[in-house]
Amino acid sequence: MFLIRSGAIEGYEQLVGQLGRNPAQILREAGFSSAQLRDPNTYVSYTRLADLLDITAAICEEPMFGLRLSAGQSLLALGEIALSIRQQETLGDALRYADQHIRLHAYGVHVNQVPHGDLMELQLGFDFTNASGLAQLTQLSAGQAFNTVAQMIDAASPQLKIHLPQPKPASKFSQSERYSGRLVFDSYFGGVSFPLSWADRKPQHDEQLLREHFQQRIKLLESIYPGNLQAQVRHIIANLLPSGECSVERVGAALNLHARVLQKRLQQEGSSFRELLQCTRMEIAQRHLQHGQLSITDLALNLGYADVAIFSRNFRRWTGLSPRLWKAQHRR
Repeated sequence: MFLIRSGAIEGYEQLVGQLGRNPAQILREAGFSSAQLRDPNTYVSYTRLADLLDITAAICEEPMFGLRLSAGQSLLALGEIALSIRQQETLGDALRYADQHIRLHAYGVHVNQVPHGDLMELQLGFDFTNASGLAQLTQLSAGQAFNTVAQMIDAASPQLKIHLPQPKPASKFSQSERYSGRLVFDSYFGGVSFPLSWADRKPQHDEQLLREHFQQRIKLLESIYPGNLQAQVRHIIANLLPSGECSVERVGAALNLHARVLQKRLQQEGSSFRELLQCTRMEIAQRHLQHGQLSITDLALNLGYADVAIFSRNFRRWTGLSPRLWKAQHRR
């Protein structure tokens, strides 16, 4: 099953409302609910989300709906991976990291760097399709790829282009100033292109993005788990594990607490960061082994282990079984 974080359509309800339609009604018709969009880290069907975007574009009579949606988004639409890719040495390294870890955001999409003359093409590939050929999803994803590259190198240059396989709409369409003069229709790929030399540039560090991320996270956690510190900590751990940067310091920062203060508060509740880390890892591991498609090696990486042998050893200590044997006994 192909899945994607619901945060990918950040701003959906606001945009549909601006276009004079009822977002809740459209969501229901497509098999979604507003509640699913409340937590941006909730996974939903990727194929169904692609259909939702197509349905919405038709109802709103907006052929460039996907692109308009991405134009109003920040990098946080991509979740934790948006923070991690900016830590890489070069733009090229960052984009390779994005392809290797894109499953943190979505299962079923690939980000391929393809040199073409003096240009680098960032081509998006999907493992599925729909009746429209994923027209709106391609718009959204290409727009998000543009946002990512533009913010990492702070490029106002018109050399950064968005490529769309679809023809230019016959009727007049609303074009965001963000993408003005950047669209290439009838392209042989969906994605973005930029000068090959940019691949060696160092990504800019955006402290404001980090602050926005933590502020958004605190607000979300307080609304979902009011007064429940342990649940908040486990939620953050689950989202930081795949980045390999899950520490008590990072979790504390996400809650606007010093690490020592966080440890003390957990101790007062009869718990500890180490205990919550173990419980969260075990819960995620069992869920993926029972229902997911990740290999055991990929699962170990997603849980923040550098070595699959360490994961297997810990899992056996938790359950008395190896991951492979536990999976065989519990797979549905």
